Amino acid sequence: MSSPIRTTVLISGNGSNLQAVIDQIAAGNLNANIIRVLSNRKDAFGLERARKANIPTQYHNLVKYKKQHPATTEGVQAAREEYDAELARLIIADQPELVVCLGFMHILSPQFLEPLEVANVRIINLHPALPGAFNGVNAIERAHAAWMEGKIYKTGVMIHDVISEVDMGTPILVREIPFQKGQDEDLEAFEKRVHETEWGTVIEGVGMVLKELGARKLA
Repeated sequence: MSSPIRTTVLISGNGSNLQAVIDQIAAGNLNANIIRVLSNRKDAFGLERARKANIPTQYHNLVKYKKQHPATTEGVQAAREEYDAELARLIIADQPELVVCLGFMHILSPQFLEPLEVANVRIINLHPALPGAFNGVNAIERAHAAWMEGKIYKTGVMIHDVISEVDMGTPILVREIPFQKGQDEDLEAFEKRVHETEWGTVIEGVGMVLKELGARKLA
């Protein structure tokens, strides 16, 4: 087995999927070393989870960059590009081999993706939808609404490579979640079911990528 894959995790919220990864690394089931957990939200509970596991954390927020530009479409775009360039710089300074986005609520631009590609850092993301369906934010809510309207009969979660088109990178692992026929499953119950599927998908999908990166190191 290769040395543990140096991994950075990006989060925005509770960090339950991060916790699943931390636990599986501790149990010896994932060949990774999380070198930093970075959040764009200061109060993200996932930062506390990381601190409890003695993992370095960092808070990097877009607001500071927005304040430096006018509140126009062009100004917001310039702020995002500066934020992403600095985010890339912060991550590359740690020399990770893998970046895992687990509920990171920020669309990553080429200003982030291109420097990491040059640095040969793989970037993957968890998205609670099937490939090509419900890209972007509020995917769970939108899938539930479509089901209630009779438009779909299943949804899912996936781990995929990150490219500049939102949630359109090559799928690595896909897990389907059927809607339960004859049951008016409310959004809260459905969301819980999606998150439970996510935990297993994250571990399996991240594990697949870690094995691939480890094999390359040994080649």
